Amino acid sequence: MSRVLLSALALLTVSLAMSGAQAAGDPEQGKKAFAKCRACHQLEAGKNGVGPSLKGVFGRKSGTADGFKYSDAMKAKAVAWDEKTISEYIADPKAYIPGNKMVFPGIKKESEVADLIAYLKDATK
Repeated sequence: MSRVLLSALALLTVSLAMSGAQAAGDPEQGKKAFAKCRACHQLEAGKNGVGPSLKGVFGRKSGTADGFKYSDAMKAKAVAWDEKTISEYIADPKAYIPGNKMVFPGIKKESEVADLIAYLKDATK
């Protein structure tokens, strides 16, 4: 194998390792990012606000939190919330589920989304 190819593979490996570490997210930074969500969402079970409670969100299907009136679009999407789907949704809610009621414009920075997911995974158990 040529040195150029070996160097390229090494660079790719380091790059992938760094992106994987970033994807894990920092829950402490995620707690700060959650400040953007707190005006509408609570972490306590059954405590809905403008948005539904996020308690138990991982594994729950969209549009199914008890006591919250969802848009038809959110109910029809019937997506199971996990790291991937929440990340895609929170980056651009209107594009991911057109017609949903959430007016939040999204979080575009991937590292901030990863941090938020890391925080929510623990805080919503």
